[in-house]
Amino acid sequence: MVGFRPADVPPSAAVKFVGAGTAACIADLLTFPLDTAKIQGEARGSAATGSGSTVKYRGVFGTIATMVRTEGPLSLYSGLVAGLQRQMSFASVRIGLYDSVKQFYTKGSDHVGIGSRLLAGSTTGALAVAIAQPTDVVKVRFQAQARCLGRARRYCSTVDAYKTIAKEEGICGLWKGTAPNIARNAIVNCTELVTYDFIKDMLLRSTQLTDNLPCHFASAFGAGLCTTVIASPVDVVKTRYMNSALGQYSSVLNCAAAMMTNEGPCAFYKGFIPSFLRLGSWNVVMFVTYEQLKRAMMAVNHSCKAYL
Repeated sequence: MVGFRPADVPPSAAVKFVGAGTAACIADLLTFPLDTAKIQGEARGSAATGSGSTVKYRGVFGTIATMVRTEGPLSLYSGLVAGLQRQMSFASVRIGLYDSVKQFYTKGSDHVGIGSRLLAGSTTGALAVAIAQPTDVVKVRFQAQARCLGRARRYCSTVDAYKTIAKEEGICGLWKGTAPNIARNAIVNCTELVTYDFIKDMLLRSTQLTDNLPCHFASAFGAGLCTTVIASPVDVVKTRYMNSALGQYSSVLNCAAAMMTNEGPCAFYKGFIPSFLRLGSWNVVMFVTYEQLKRAMMAVNHSCKAYL
C-alpha cells in the first residue's frame, strides 16, 4: 500500500466517488461483527425492559461469543448484504463528494475555513441519508433480529425485508428514522471528515510525517475517537427508534425522552466501547484504504493514457 505515492494530478470526483464506496465496503467487511454485536446488545437490552428473560451479554467480545454460541458464526454477518448496499450508495456520496462540495462552497479558493468544511460535511451527509435510508433500516433490522429463545426471524432475506417492511409499514417504513439519521450523519460526517482533514493537515505541517500510511492511520484514529464521543447519543437514539415496534414510540423525541426517563443519561452512551472499537477500526480501514485506492486508480488511469 505505502508504495503508492501521492499522485501529481488530483483525483477526479468519479475516482473519489468509486473509491469511497469501495473503501467503505472493505471497512464494513472487516468490522461488521463489531457493529452487529453493538446493535444486538442494544436490541436485547431494549427488550429486557419489557420482558424478564433474555440472553445476558457481557461486553462486546462477550456479545460476539454469545452470538456465535447461540446463533452460529454467520449471525455476526446478519444484514451484510444490506450493509454493503448501504455503503456503496451512502459512503460514495457523503465521503466521495465531500471535496467537490467543499470546493463548491469555497468557489475554488485555496483557503478552506472550518465553516466551509462543516457545511460540506452536513450537505453530503444529509444527501446520503436521503438516498440510502432504506438500506440502513434493513441493515439495522437484520442485525437486531434474534434467532434464539423460540423467536422466529422477522426477515429471511434482504429482498424479503424490503418487501415486508413496505407491506406492513408502508413505503414510509423504509425511511423510518430519517430525521435522527440525518442529524446523526450530519454530526458524524462533519466530525469524521473535518477532524480527519484537520489532523492530517496539522501532522503534515507540524511533524516530519508525509502524506502516507502513518499520517493516514493517525488521522483516521483521531477522527474515529472524536466521532464516537460526539455521535454516540444520536446513534443510540437512532438505532433504538429504527428497531422499535410499530407504535412503540410516537416520535424520535419521544424515544429520547423515554430513554432519559427509564434509563437515565448514561443510556445515551450505552455501548460506547463497542462503538469506539467499531468506529475507530472502521475509520482506520476506510481512510487508509480510500487514500490508497485513489492513488492506485489514478496510477492506472495515468498508465492507460500513457499506453494509448
